[in-house]
Amino acid sequence: MNRRVLLRGLILVVSVWLATAQAEGLASDQKSDSAMDPTLNPTKVPLRPKLVVVTYFEIGKDTGDKPGELQHWVTRDHLDRVIPVPGMTHPVRANADGSEIAVVVGPGQIRPAVNLMALGHDARFDLRQSYWLINGIAGVSPNDGTMGAAFWTDYVVNGDLLHLIDPREMPKDWPDGYYAIDKTRPGEEPRVPAGSPEDVRTWPKDQAHLNSRGTVIQLNPKLLHWAYGLTKGISLPQDAAMKAVDAEYTGFPLAQQTPKVAIGANIASETFWHGRLMDEWAHRWVAYETDGKARLGTTAMNDSGALLALYSLTQSGLADWNRALLLRTASNFDAQPPGMTAEQSANGEQHGAYTGYDASLESAYLVGSRVGKAILAGKAPTP
Repeated sequence: MNRRVLLRGLILVVSVWLATAQAEGLASDQKSDSAMDPTLNPTKVPLRPKLVVVTYFEIGKDTGDKPGELQHWVTRDHLDRVIPVPGMTHPVRANADGSEIAVVVGPGQIRPAVNLMALGHDARFDLRQSYWLINGIAGVSPNDGTMGAAFWTDYVVNGDLLHLIDPREMPKDWPDGYYAIDKTRPGEEPRVPAGSPEDVRTWPKDQAHLNSRGTVIQLNPKLLHWAYGLTKGISLPQDAAMKAVDAEYTGFPLAQQTPKVAIGANIASETFWHGRLMDEWAHRWVAYETDGKARLGTTAMNDSGALLALYSLTQSGLADWNRALLLRTASNFDAQPPGMTAEQSANGEQHGAYTGYDASLESAYLVGSRVGKAILAGKAPTP
């Protein structure tokens, strides 16, 4: 037999075998997925969760080891069902009747958006009347709070979409090298024409809103203040190690108070910055971008992406972002105390081992679950 003919025959046989194996493997995977939750089938009535808990990271397993942002919700709310969703990087967790589900969608800004879009477009879920409780740990300025504190977020300000000139090359009279995309220097006024749709001061008082670039997002004020009123008196955890670090922040009275529930803006940036000068920039940027309406509360890296996904799903008739809440709890300070360098402070606190890490996870559940239980009981205001 001609060697070329034989080779072609072998290639054909191998190709058929590979195709068959892949098909069998896919069928096996699909069977495994359905076996994980046999009650979930696209031909049946979709799940209509009242509450969707959104978190950004988990360290290991969903239960039984060192917790990330998801684990307390899974364990304490009995989210025992595991539902893989195509396009999502982590399975959905759900309780027995499907009234509450939870997801892990981070890190960064892009991955949360991609994951939530995948969830929203999965026909097995009807999220049109679901409430969204986005929660995660964050940094806090010593000017604004302390570790373990919980902030209901009123505005999310993107900290990435801007110009940057290296400070070593910027004009000497600039406070920093950051300035808006359509400007020529930091803090250039007017930011937008007064009274225009881009002027944050003109935005509605009873619904979520965003600017044309999606760089400033206002969460529903009515829902926000309902959640704050429900939780503002909760006693939050604080241990001896946290108190010892707090004591280093002399001259910062809010850093030395006991943690409490508050309202504040979140700056969302994929750069994990740290230090007094960056903290000063963040305060300036939040105030500038919101026309003085917002004050910095927490620093994180995910929330612009998550909320833009919810906005897109709302525009598609698949969700209602007026039902979204954002809770951030402080695991660490975003700047060094007096007598310490920024480098010493930044490298003294590592992800997963922040001084306030355990307390911030506990605060997130203590505060968030009170609101979650009220939502499940039908007590949340209707947008």
